[in-house]
Amino acid sequence: MSFHEVRFPTKLSFGSVGGPERRTDVVTLANGFEERNTPWAHSRRRYDAGLGMCSLDDVEAVISFFEARRGQMYGFRWKDWSDYKSSRASGSVAADDQVIAVGDGVTTKFQLVKTYRSDEFSYVRPIAKPVAGTVRIGVGQDEMRESFDYEIDITTGAIEFVHAPVEAMTITAGFEFDVPVRFDTDRIQTSVASFQAGEVPNVPIIEVRVR
Repeated sequence: MSFHEVRFPTKLSFGSVGGPERRTDVVTLANGFEERNTPWAHSRRRYDAGLGMCSLDDVEAVISFFEARRGQMYGFRWKDWSDYKSSRASGSVAADDQVIAVGDGVTTKFQLVKTYRSDEFSYVRPIAKPVAGTVRIGVGQDEMRESFDYEIDITTGAIEFVHAPVEAMTITAGFEFDVPVRFDTDRIQTSVASFQAGEVPNVPIIEVRVR
């Protein structure tokens, strides 16, 4: 897939709106009961970058970024300020934030994930775009050392250990991450007059699958 490992200006994504969406097919039966199914294993996020623009300089920055991505052609990284790290929103990243796997004594490669819990229910989200320099990995009670105990591929979110973690040992991770996205349009319309009057253009952004 065509993807540029660059991040949309965080100053502009900070003021955007958006979040996860699901696709659920609902069929109402003759007796009034419903059957609900989903073809999506994972949610997909949508954003509007237009709301983050506060000046004509911001408009210029978005247009430059849009042109460099050739519109919808190339994907890019997006910081979702409401959900960008493995810890709680008010906390700091730690090596034991998320359980990503349990060692079997053989497997050396694991995927970063983030688990969302509500009571006894949960959803496990694969993390494909961790932020360089923020990843911390633990095995059991010990924090591992990057480049010595493991390597991290920040373009896929894959962790590879030099030696397979022993059987039944819990593997944990802490990290910041971006969302892989693209523009959901090949056209951005702006007007200096309307922008100065308080109107902003619509700049739709949509999450893409990268693995």
